[in-house]
Amino acid sequence: MTDESASSASSASTAAASAPEASAAVPAPPPLDIVLASGSPRRRDLLEREGVSFTVRTPATPVDESLEPDLAADPDEACKKLTERKAGAVVQEILAEDYTGLAAIIGADTMVVLDNVIFGKPKSLSDATHMLRQLSGRTHEVLTAVSVWMLAAPTADNVSLGFRTFLEKSRVTFRKLSDDDIAAYLRCGESFDKAGAYAAQGEGAKLIERIDGDLSTVIGLPVERLLRDFPDFKGEPACV
Repeated sequence: MTDESASSASSASTAAASAPEASAAVPAPPPLDIVLASGSPRRRDLLEREGVSFTVRTPATPVDESLEPDLAADPDEACKKLTERKAGAVVQEILAEDYTGLAAIIGADTMVVLDNVIFGKPKSLSDATHMLRQLSGRTHEVLTAVSVWMLAAPTADNVSLGFRTFLEKSRVTFRKLSDDDIAAYLRCGESFDKAGAYAAQGEGAKLIERIDGDLSTVIGLPVERLLRDFPDFKGEPACV
């Protein structure tokens, strides 16, 4: 080895010896527990198709979905408030169990609105018939609000909580329906747990002439917007 090489090696060795110790590895964040605060199989399917890993939990006590007159007159705000109630109820139950970890609780609510009147889930066959007659041949809005609550609890008595709520809209135009069309649809039995008395992803698709906007908003969970706003929820797409 030449004197120059020996000198370089000696300098490198000295530098390595004098370098500060490598900083300790930063601990990985805890896994994110994603909770869907809805029993809707349609919302579950939409998340599963995107490869989101989650559990389903609904409130032990049903959430009050009644609306005060001023809130009922403002469908956008009503939809957001209801989804916040639903997600918030599950959050409170989780906190009561002394949860520790990092969680995201997703609530959603969908409304059908025609002429600023909210169409909820029909209470009877005649109510469903009345809704579909009003929607026949007309364009209505479908609103879906999503409320995501982020919960960080390193310990049961050290809790941070925040939430964000957004609203998406699509416009749905029904074809002109005869009474026979309505009766035939109601016989399929999918109306009674659906806002507006129809399911766009089921037999109700036959009632629809056109959808302007995102179909997933009409089905009940605008997943594209959700995953754009919360990219950490995204997993590997499921095979469909």
